[in-house]
Parts: sequence; C-alpha cells; structure tokens
Amino acid sequence: MKNFLLLTKRFCIRFAFVRPFENGIIVREHICCFLSEFLGTGMLLFFGCMGCVYYEVNKYNQWLPALNFGLVVLIVVQCFGCCSGAHLNPVITIAAWIYNMLTAFAASLYILAQFAGAYCGYALLRLLLPSSLCTPNLCMTTLRVDVTIWQAVGIEFCTTVALVWVTCGIWDPRNVRMQDSAAIRIGLTVSALALAAGPLTGASMNPARSLAPAIWHNSYDDHWIYWLSPIMAGIFAASFYRVVFRREVGSADISNPKLEVIQIP
Repeated sequence: MKNFLLLTKRFCIRFAFVRPFENGIIVREHICCFLSEFLGTGMLLFFGCMGCVYYEVNKYNQWLPALNFGLVVLIVVQCFGCCSGAHLNPVITIAAWIYNMLTAFAASLYILAQFAGAYCGYALLRLLLPSSLCTPNLCMTTLRVDVTIWQAVGIEFCTTVALVWVTCGIWDPRNVRMQDSAAIRIGLTVSALALAAGPLTGASMNPARSLAPAIWHNSYDDHWIYWLSPIMAGIFAASFYRVVFRREVGSADISNPKLEVIQIP
C-alpha cells in the first residue's frame, strides 16, 4: 500500500495534478506563463501577418513575409523569453514537454494560450486594417498548385524538425551559458526556413499560426497538413535529440573554460 501511494504521488507530480495548485489557488508563475504565451502568439499573428499585406507601393514577395516573421519572433522572444520561454507554437511546447522541461498541466496551459492568442492577434489585425487590404487569403498557409499532398507533408515535417532541433540545441545543458543570442538564433531560423519552404507550403511549422486565419476565412483546404506534419515532427525531433544528442553536465563542467572551446553555440 505504501508503494502504491508513493507511485500515485509521483504520477500526480509528473502530470501536474498537484503541483500547479497551492491551497486551491493557481500559482502566479502559471498565470505569468499563460499571459506571456497569449500576448506573444498574438503579437506573432498581428505583426507577422501585417507583413503579408499586399501594397501597391511595396510589392509582395517571398522575402518580405519570411524576414518579417523572423524579426517578429526575435522581438517576442526578447520580450517574453524570460517569462515563459516564448514558445509561441504548440509544437515547441510539446517538444519542451518531451524534453522534460514542462509538466503536462503547464504544457496544456501554454497550448491553450497560444491558440487563443493567435485567434485574438489575427482578429485585432482584421479590425485595424482597411477592408481593401483584408484579402480573402491574407496570411493563409496554402500549397503551391504543383505541390502534391505528400510532398507538402514532407516539407512541413522537415522544416519543423529543423526548427525543433535548433530549439533543443538552445535548451541543451551544454549551452546554458550561451543564451544571450537565443532570440536572434530563433528569429533567423524562422526566416531561413520560411524563405526555403514558404513558396511551397507557406512554411507554417505552427498549427496555431495556420488555424487563426483559417477560422476567420472559413477555409480549411489541406489544413490537416499543418497539424499532422508539425506535431509528428515535433515529437520525433525532440525525442531523437533527447536520446541521441542531449548530455547532462554538472555545475563544475558548465563553469569549465575548456568546455567552452569545444562547444558549438
């Protein structure tokens, strides 16, 4: 009986049925993380999709949205990285849970905040933009006409794997002293992947980013791709990195100057 109670306690702590609540009140940190993810993902959709607006003076091209989304990610990570990690993406949150950085309860809060923030951010953009600029496909992730379904699945899978591996590299204990440039690394990664895959699939890598415009435009053509591929990629990439590449280091190793020479940021 004693062993059963011990196992039950460990299960509750692991899946956050006990730890998030103290005396029946949600701890302040969870509220902070929820608001950070909500506002951060809202900013991502608001400013990111604003960069996808077509102007006669500034003609739309693949460079503009790709660079803009990367820079917006850089801004948001700099703002909220210290609060919640600024995941802005359910796939990154799933990866963090697999990486054992979040409990299931915290991950659920993150994902809820991300979808709500994405919807509200896109709604605010629609509210503030002139109707002449709110085109039917504004910021929609769609497939190029000659890209097949399974090619799109593979492209979204590969781009998301790359994004998650960069994130896992930042989380790696061996990089604990190299966090100052995390916002730049993530932002440039998003821009690079969007430049590569954007013309083919829209380079979503983020179900929340694709869902918000789809809801507002009531358009769900091939929408399942932007759920299946990123989520499967996130599970695979985080699990693979954790098993194959991640190494635990002690505090003595982190402060060892010889270790810094062989580390690749």
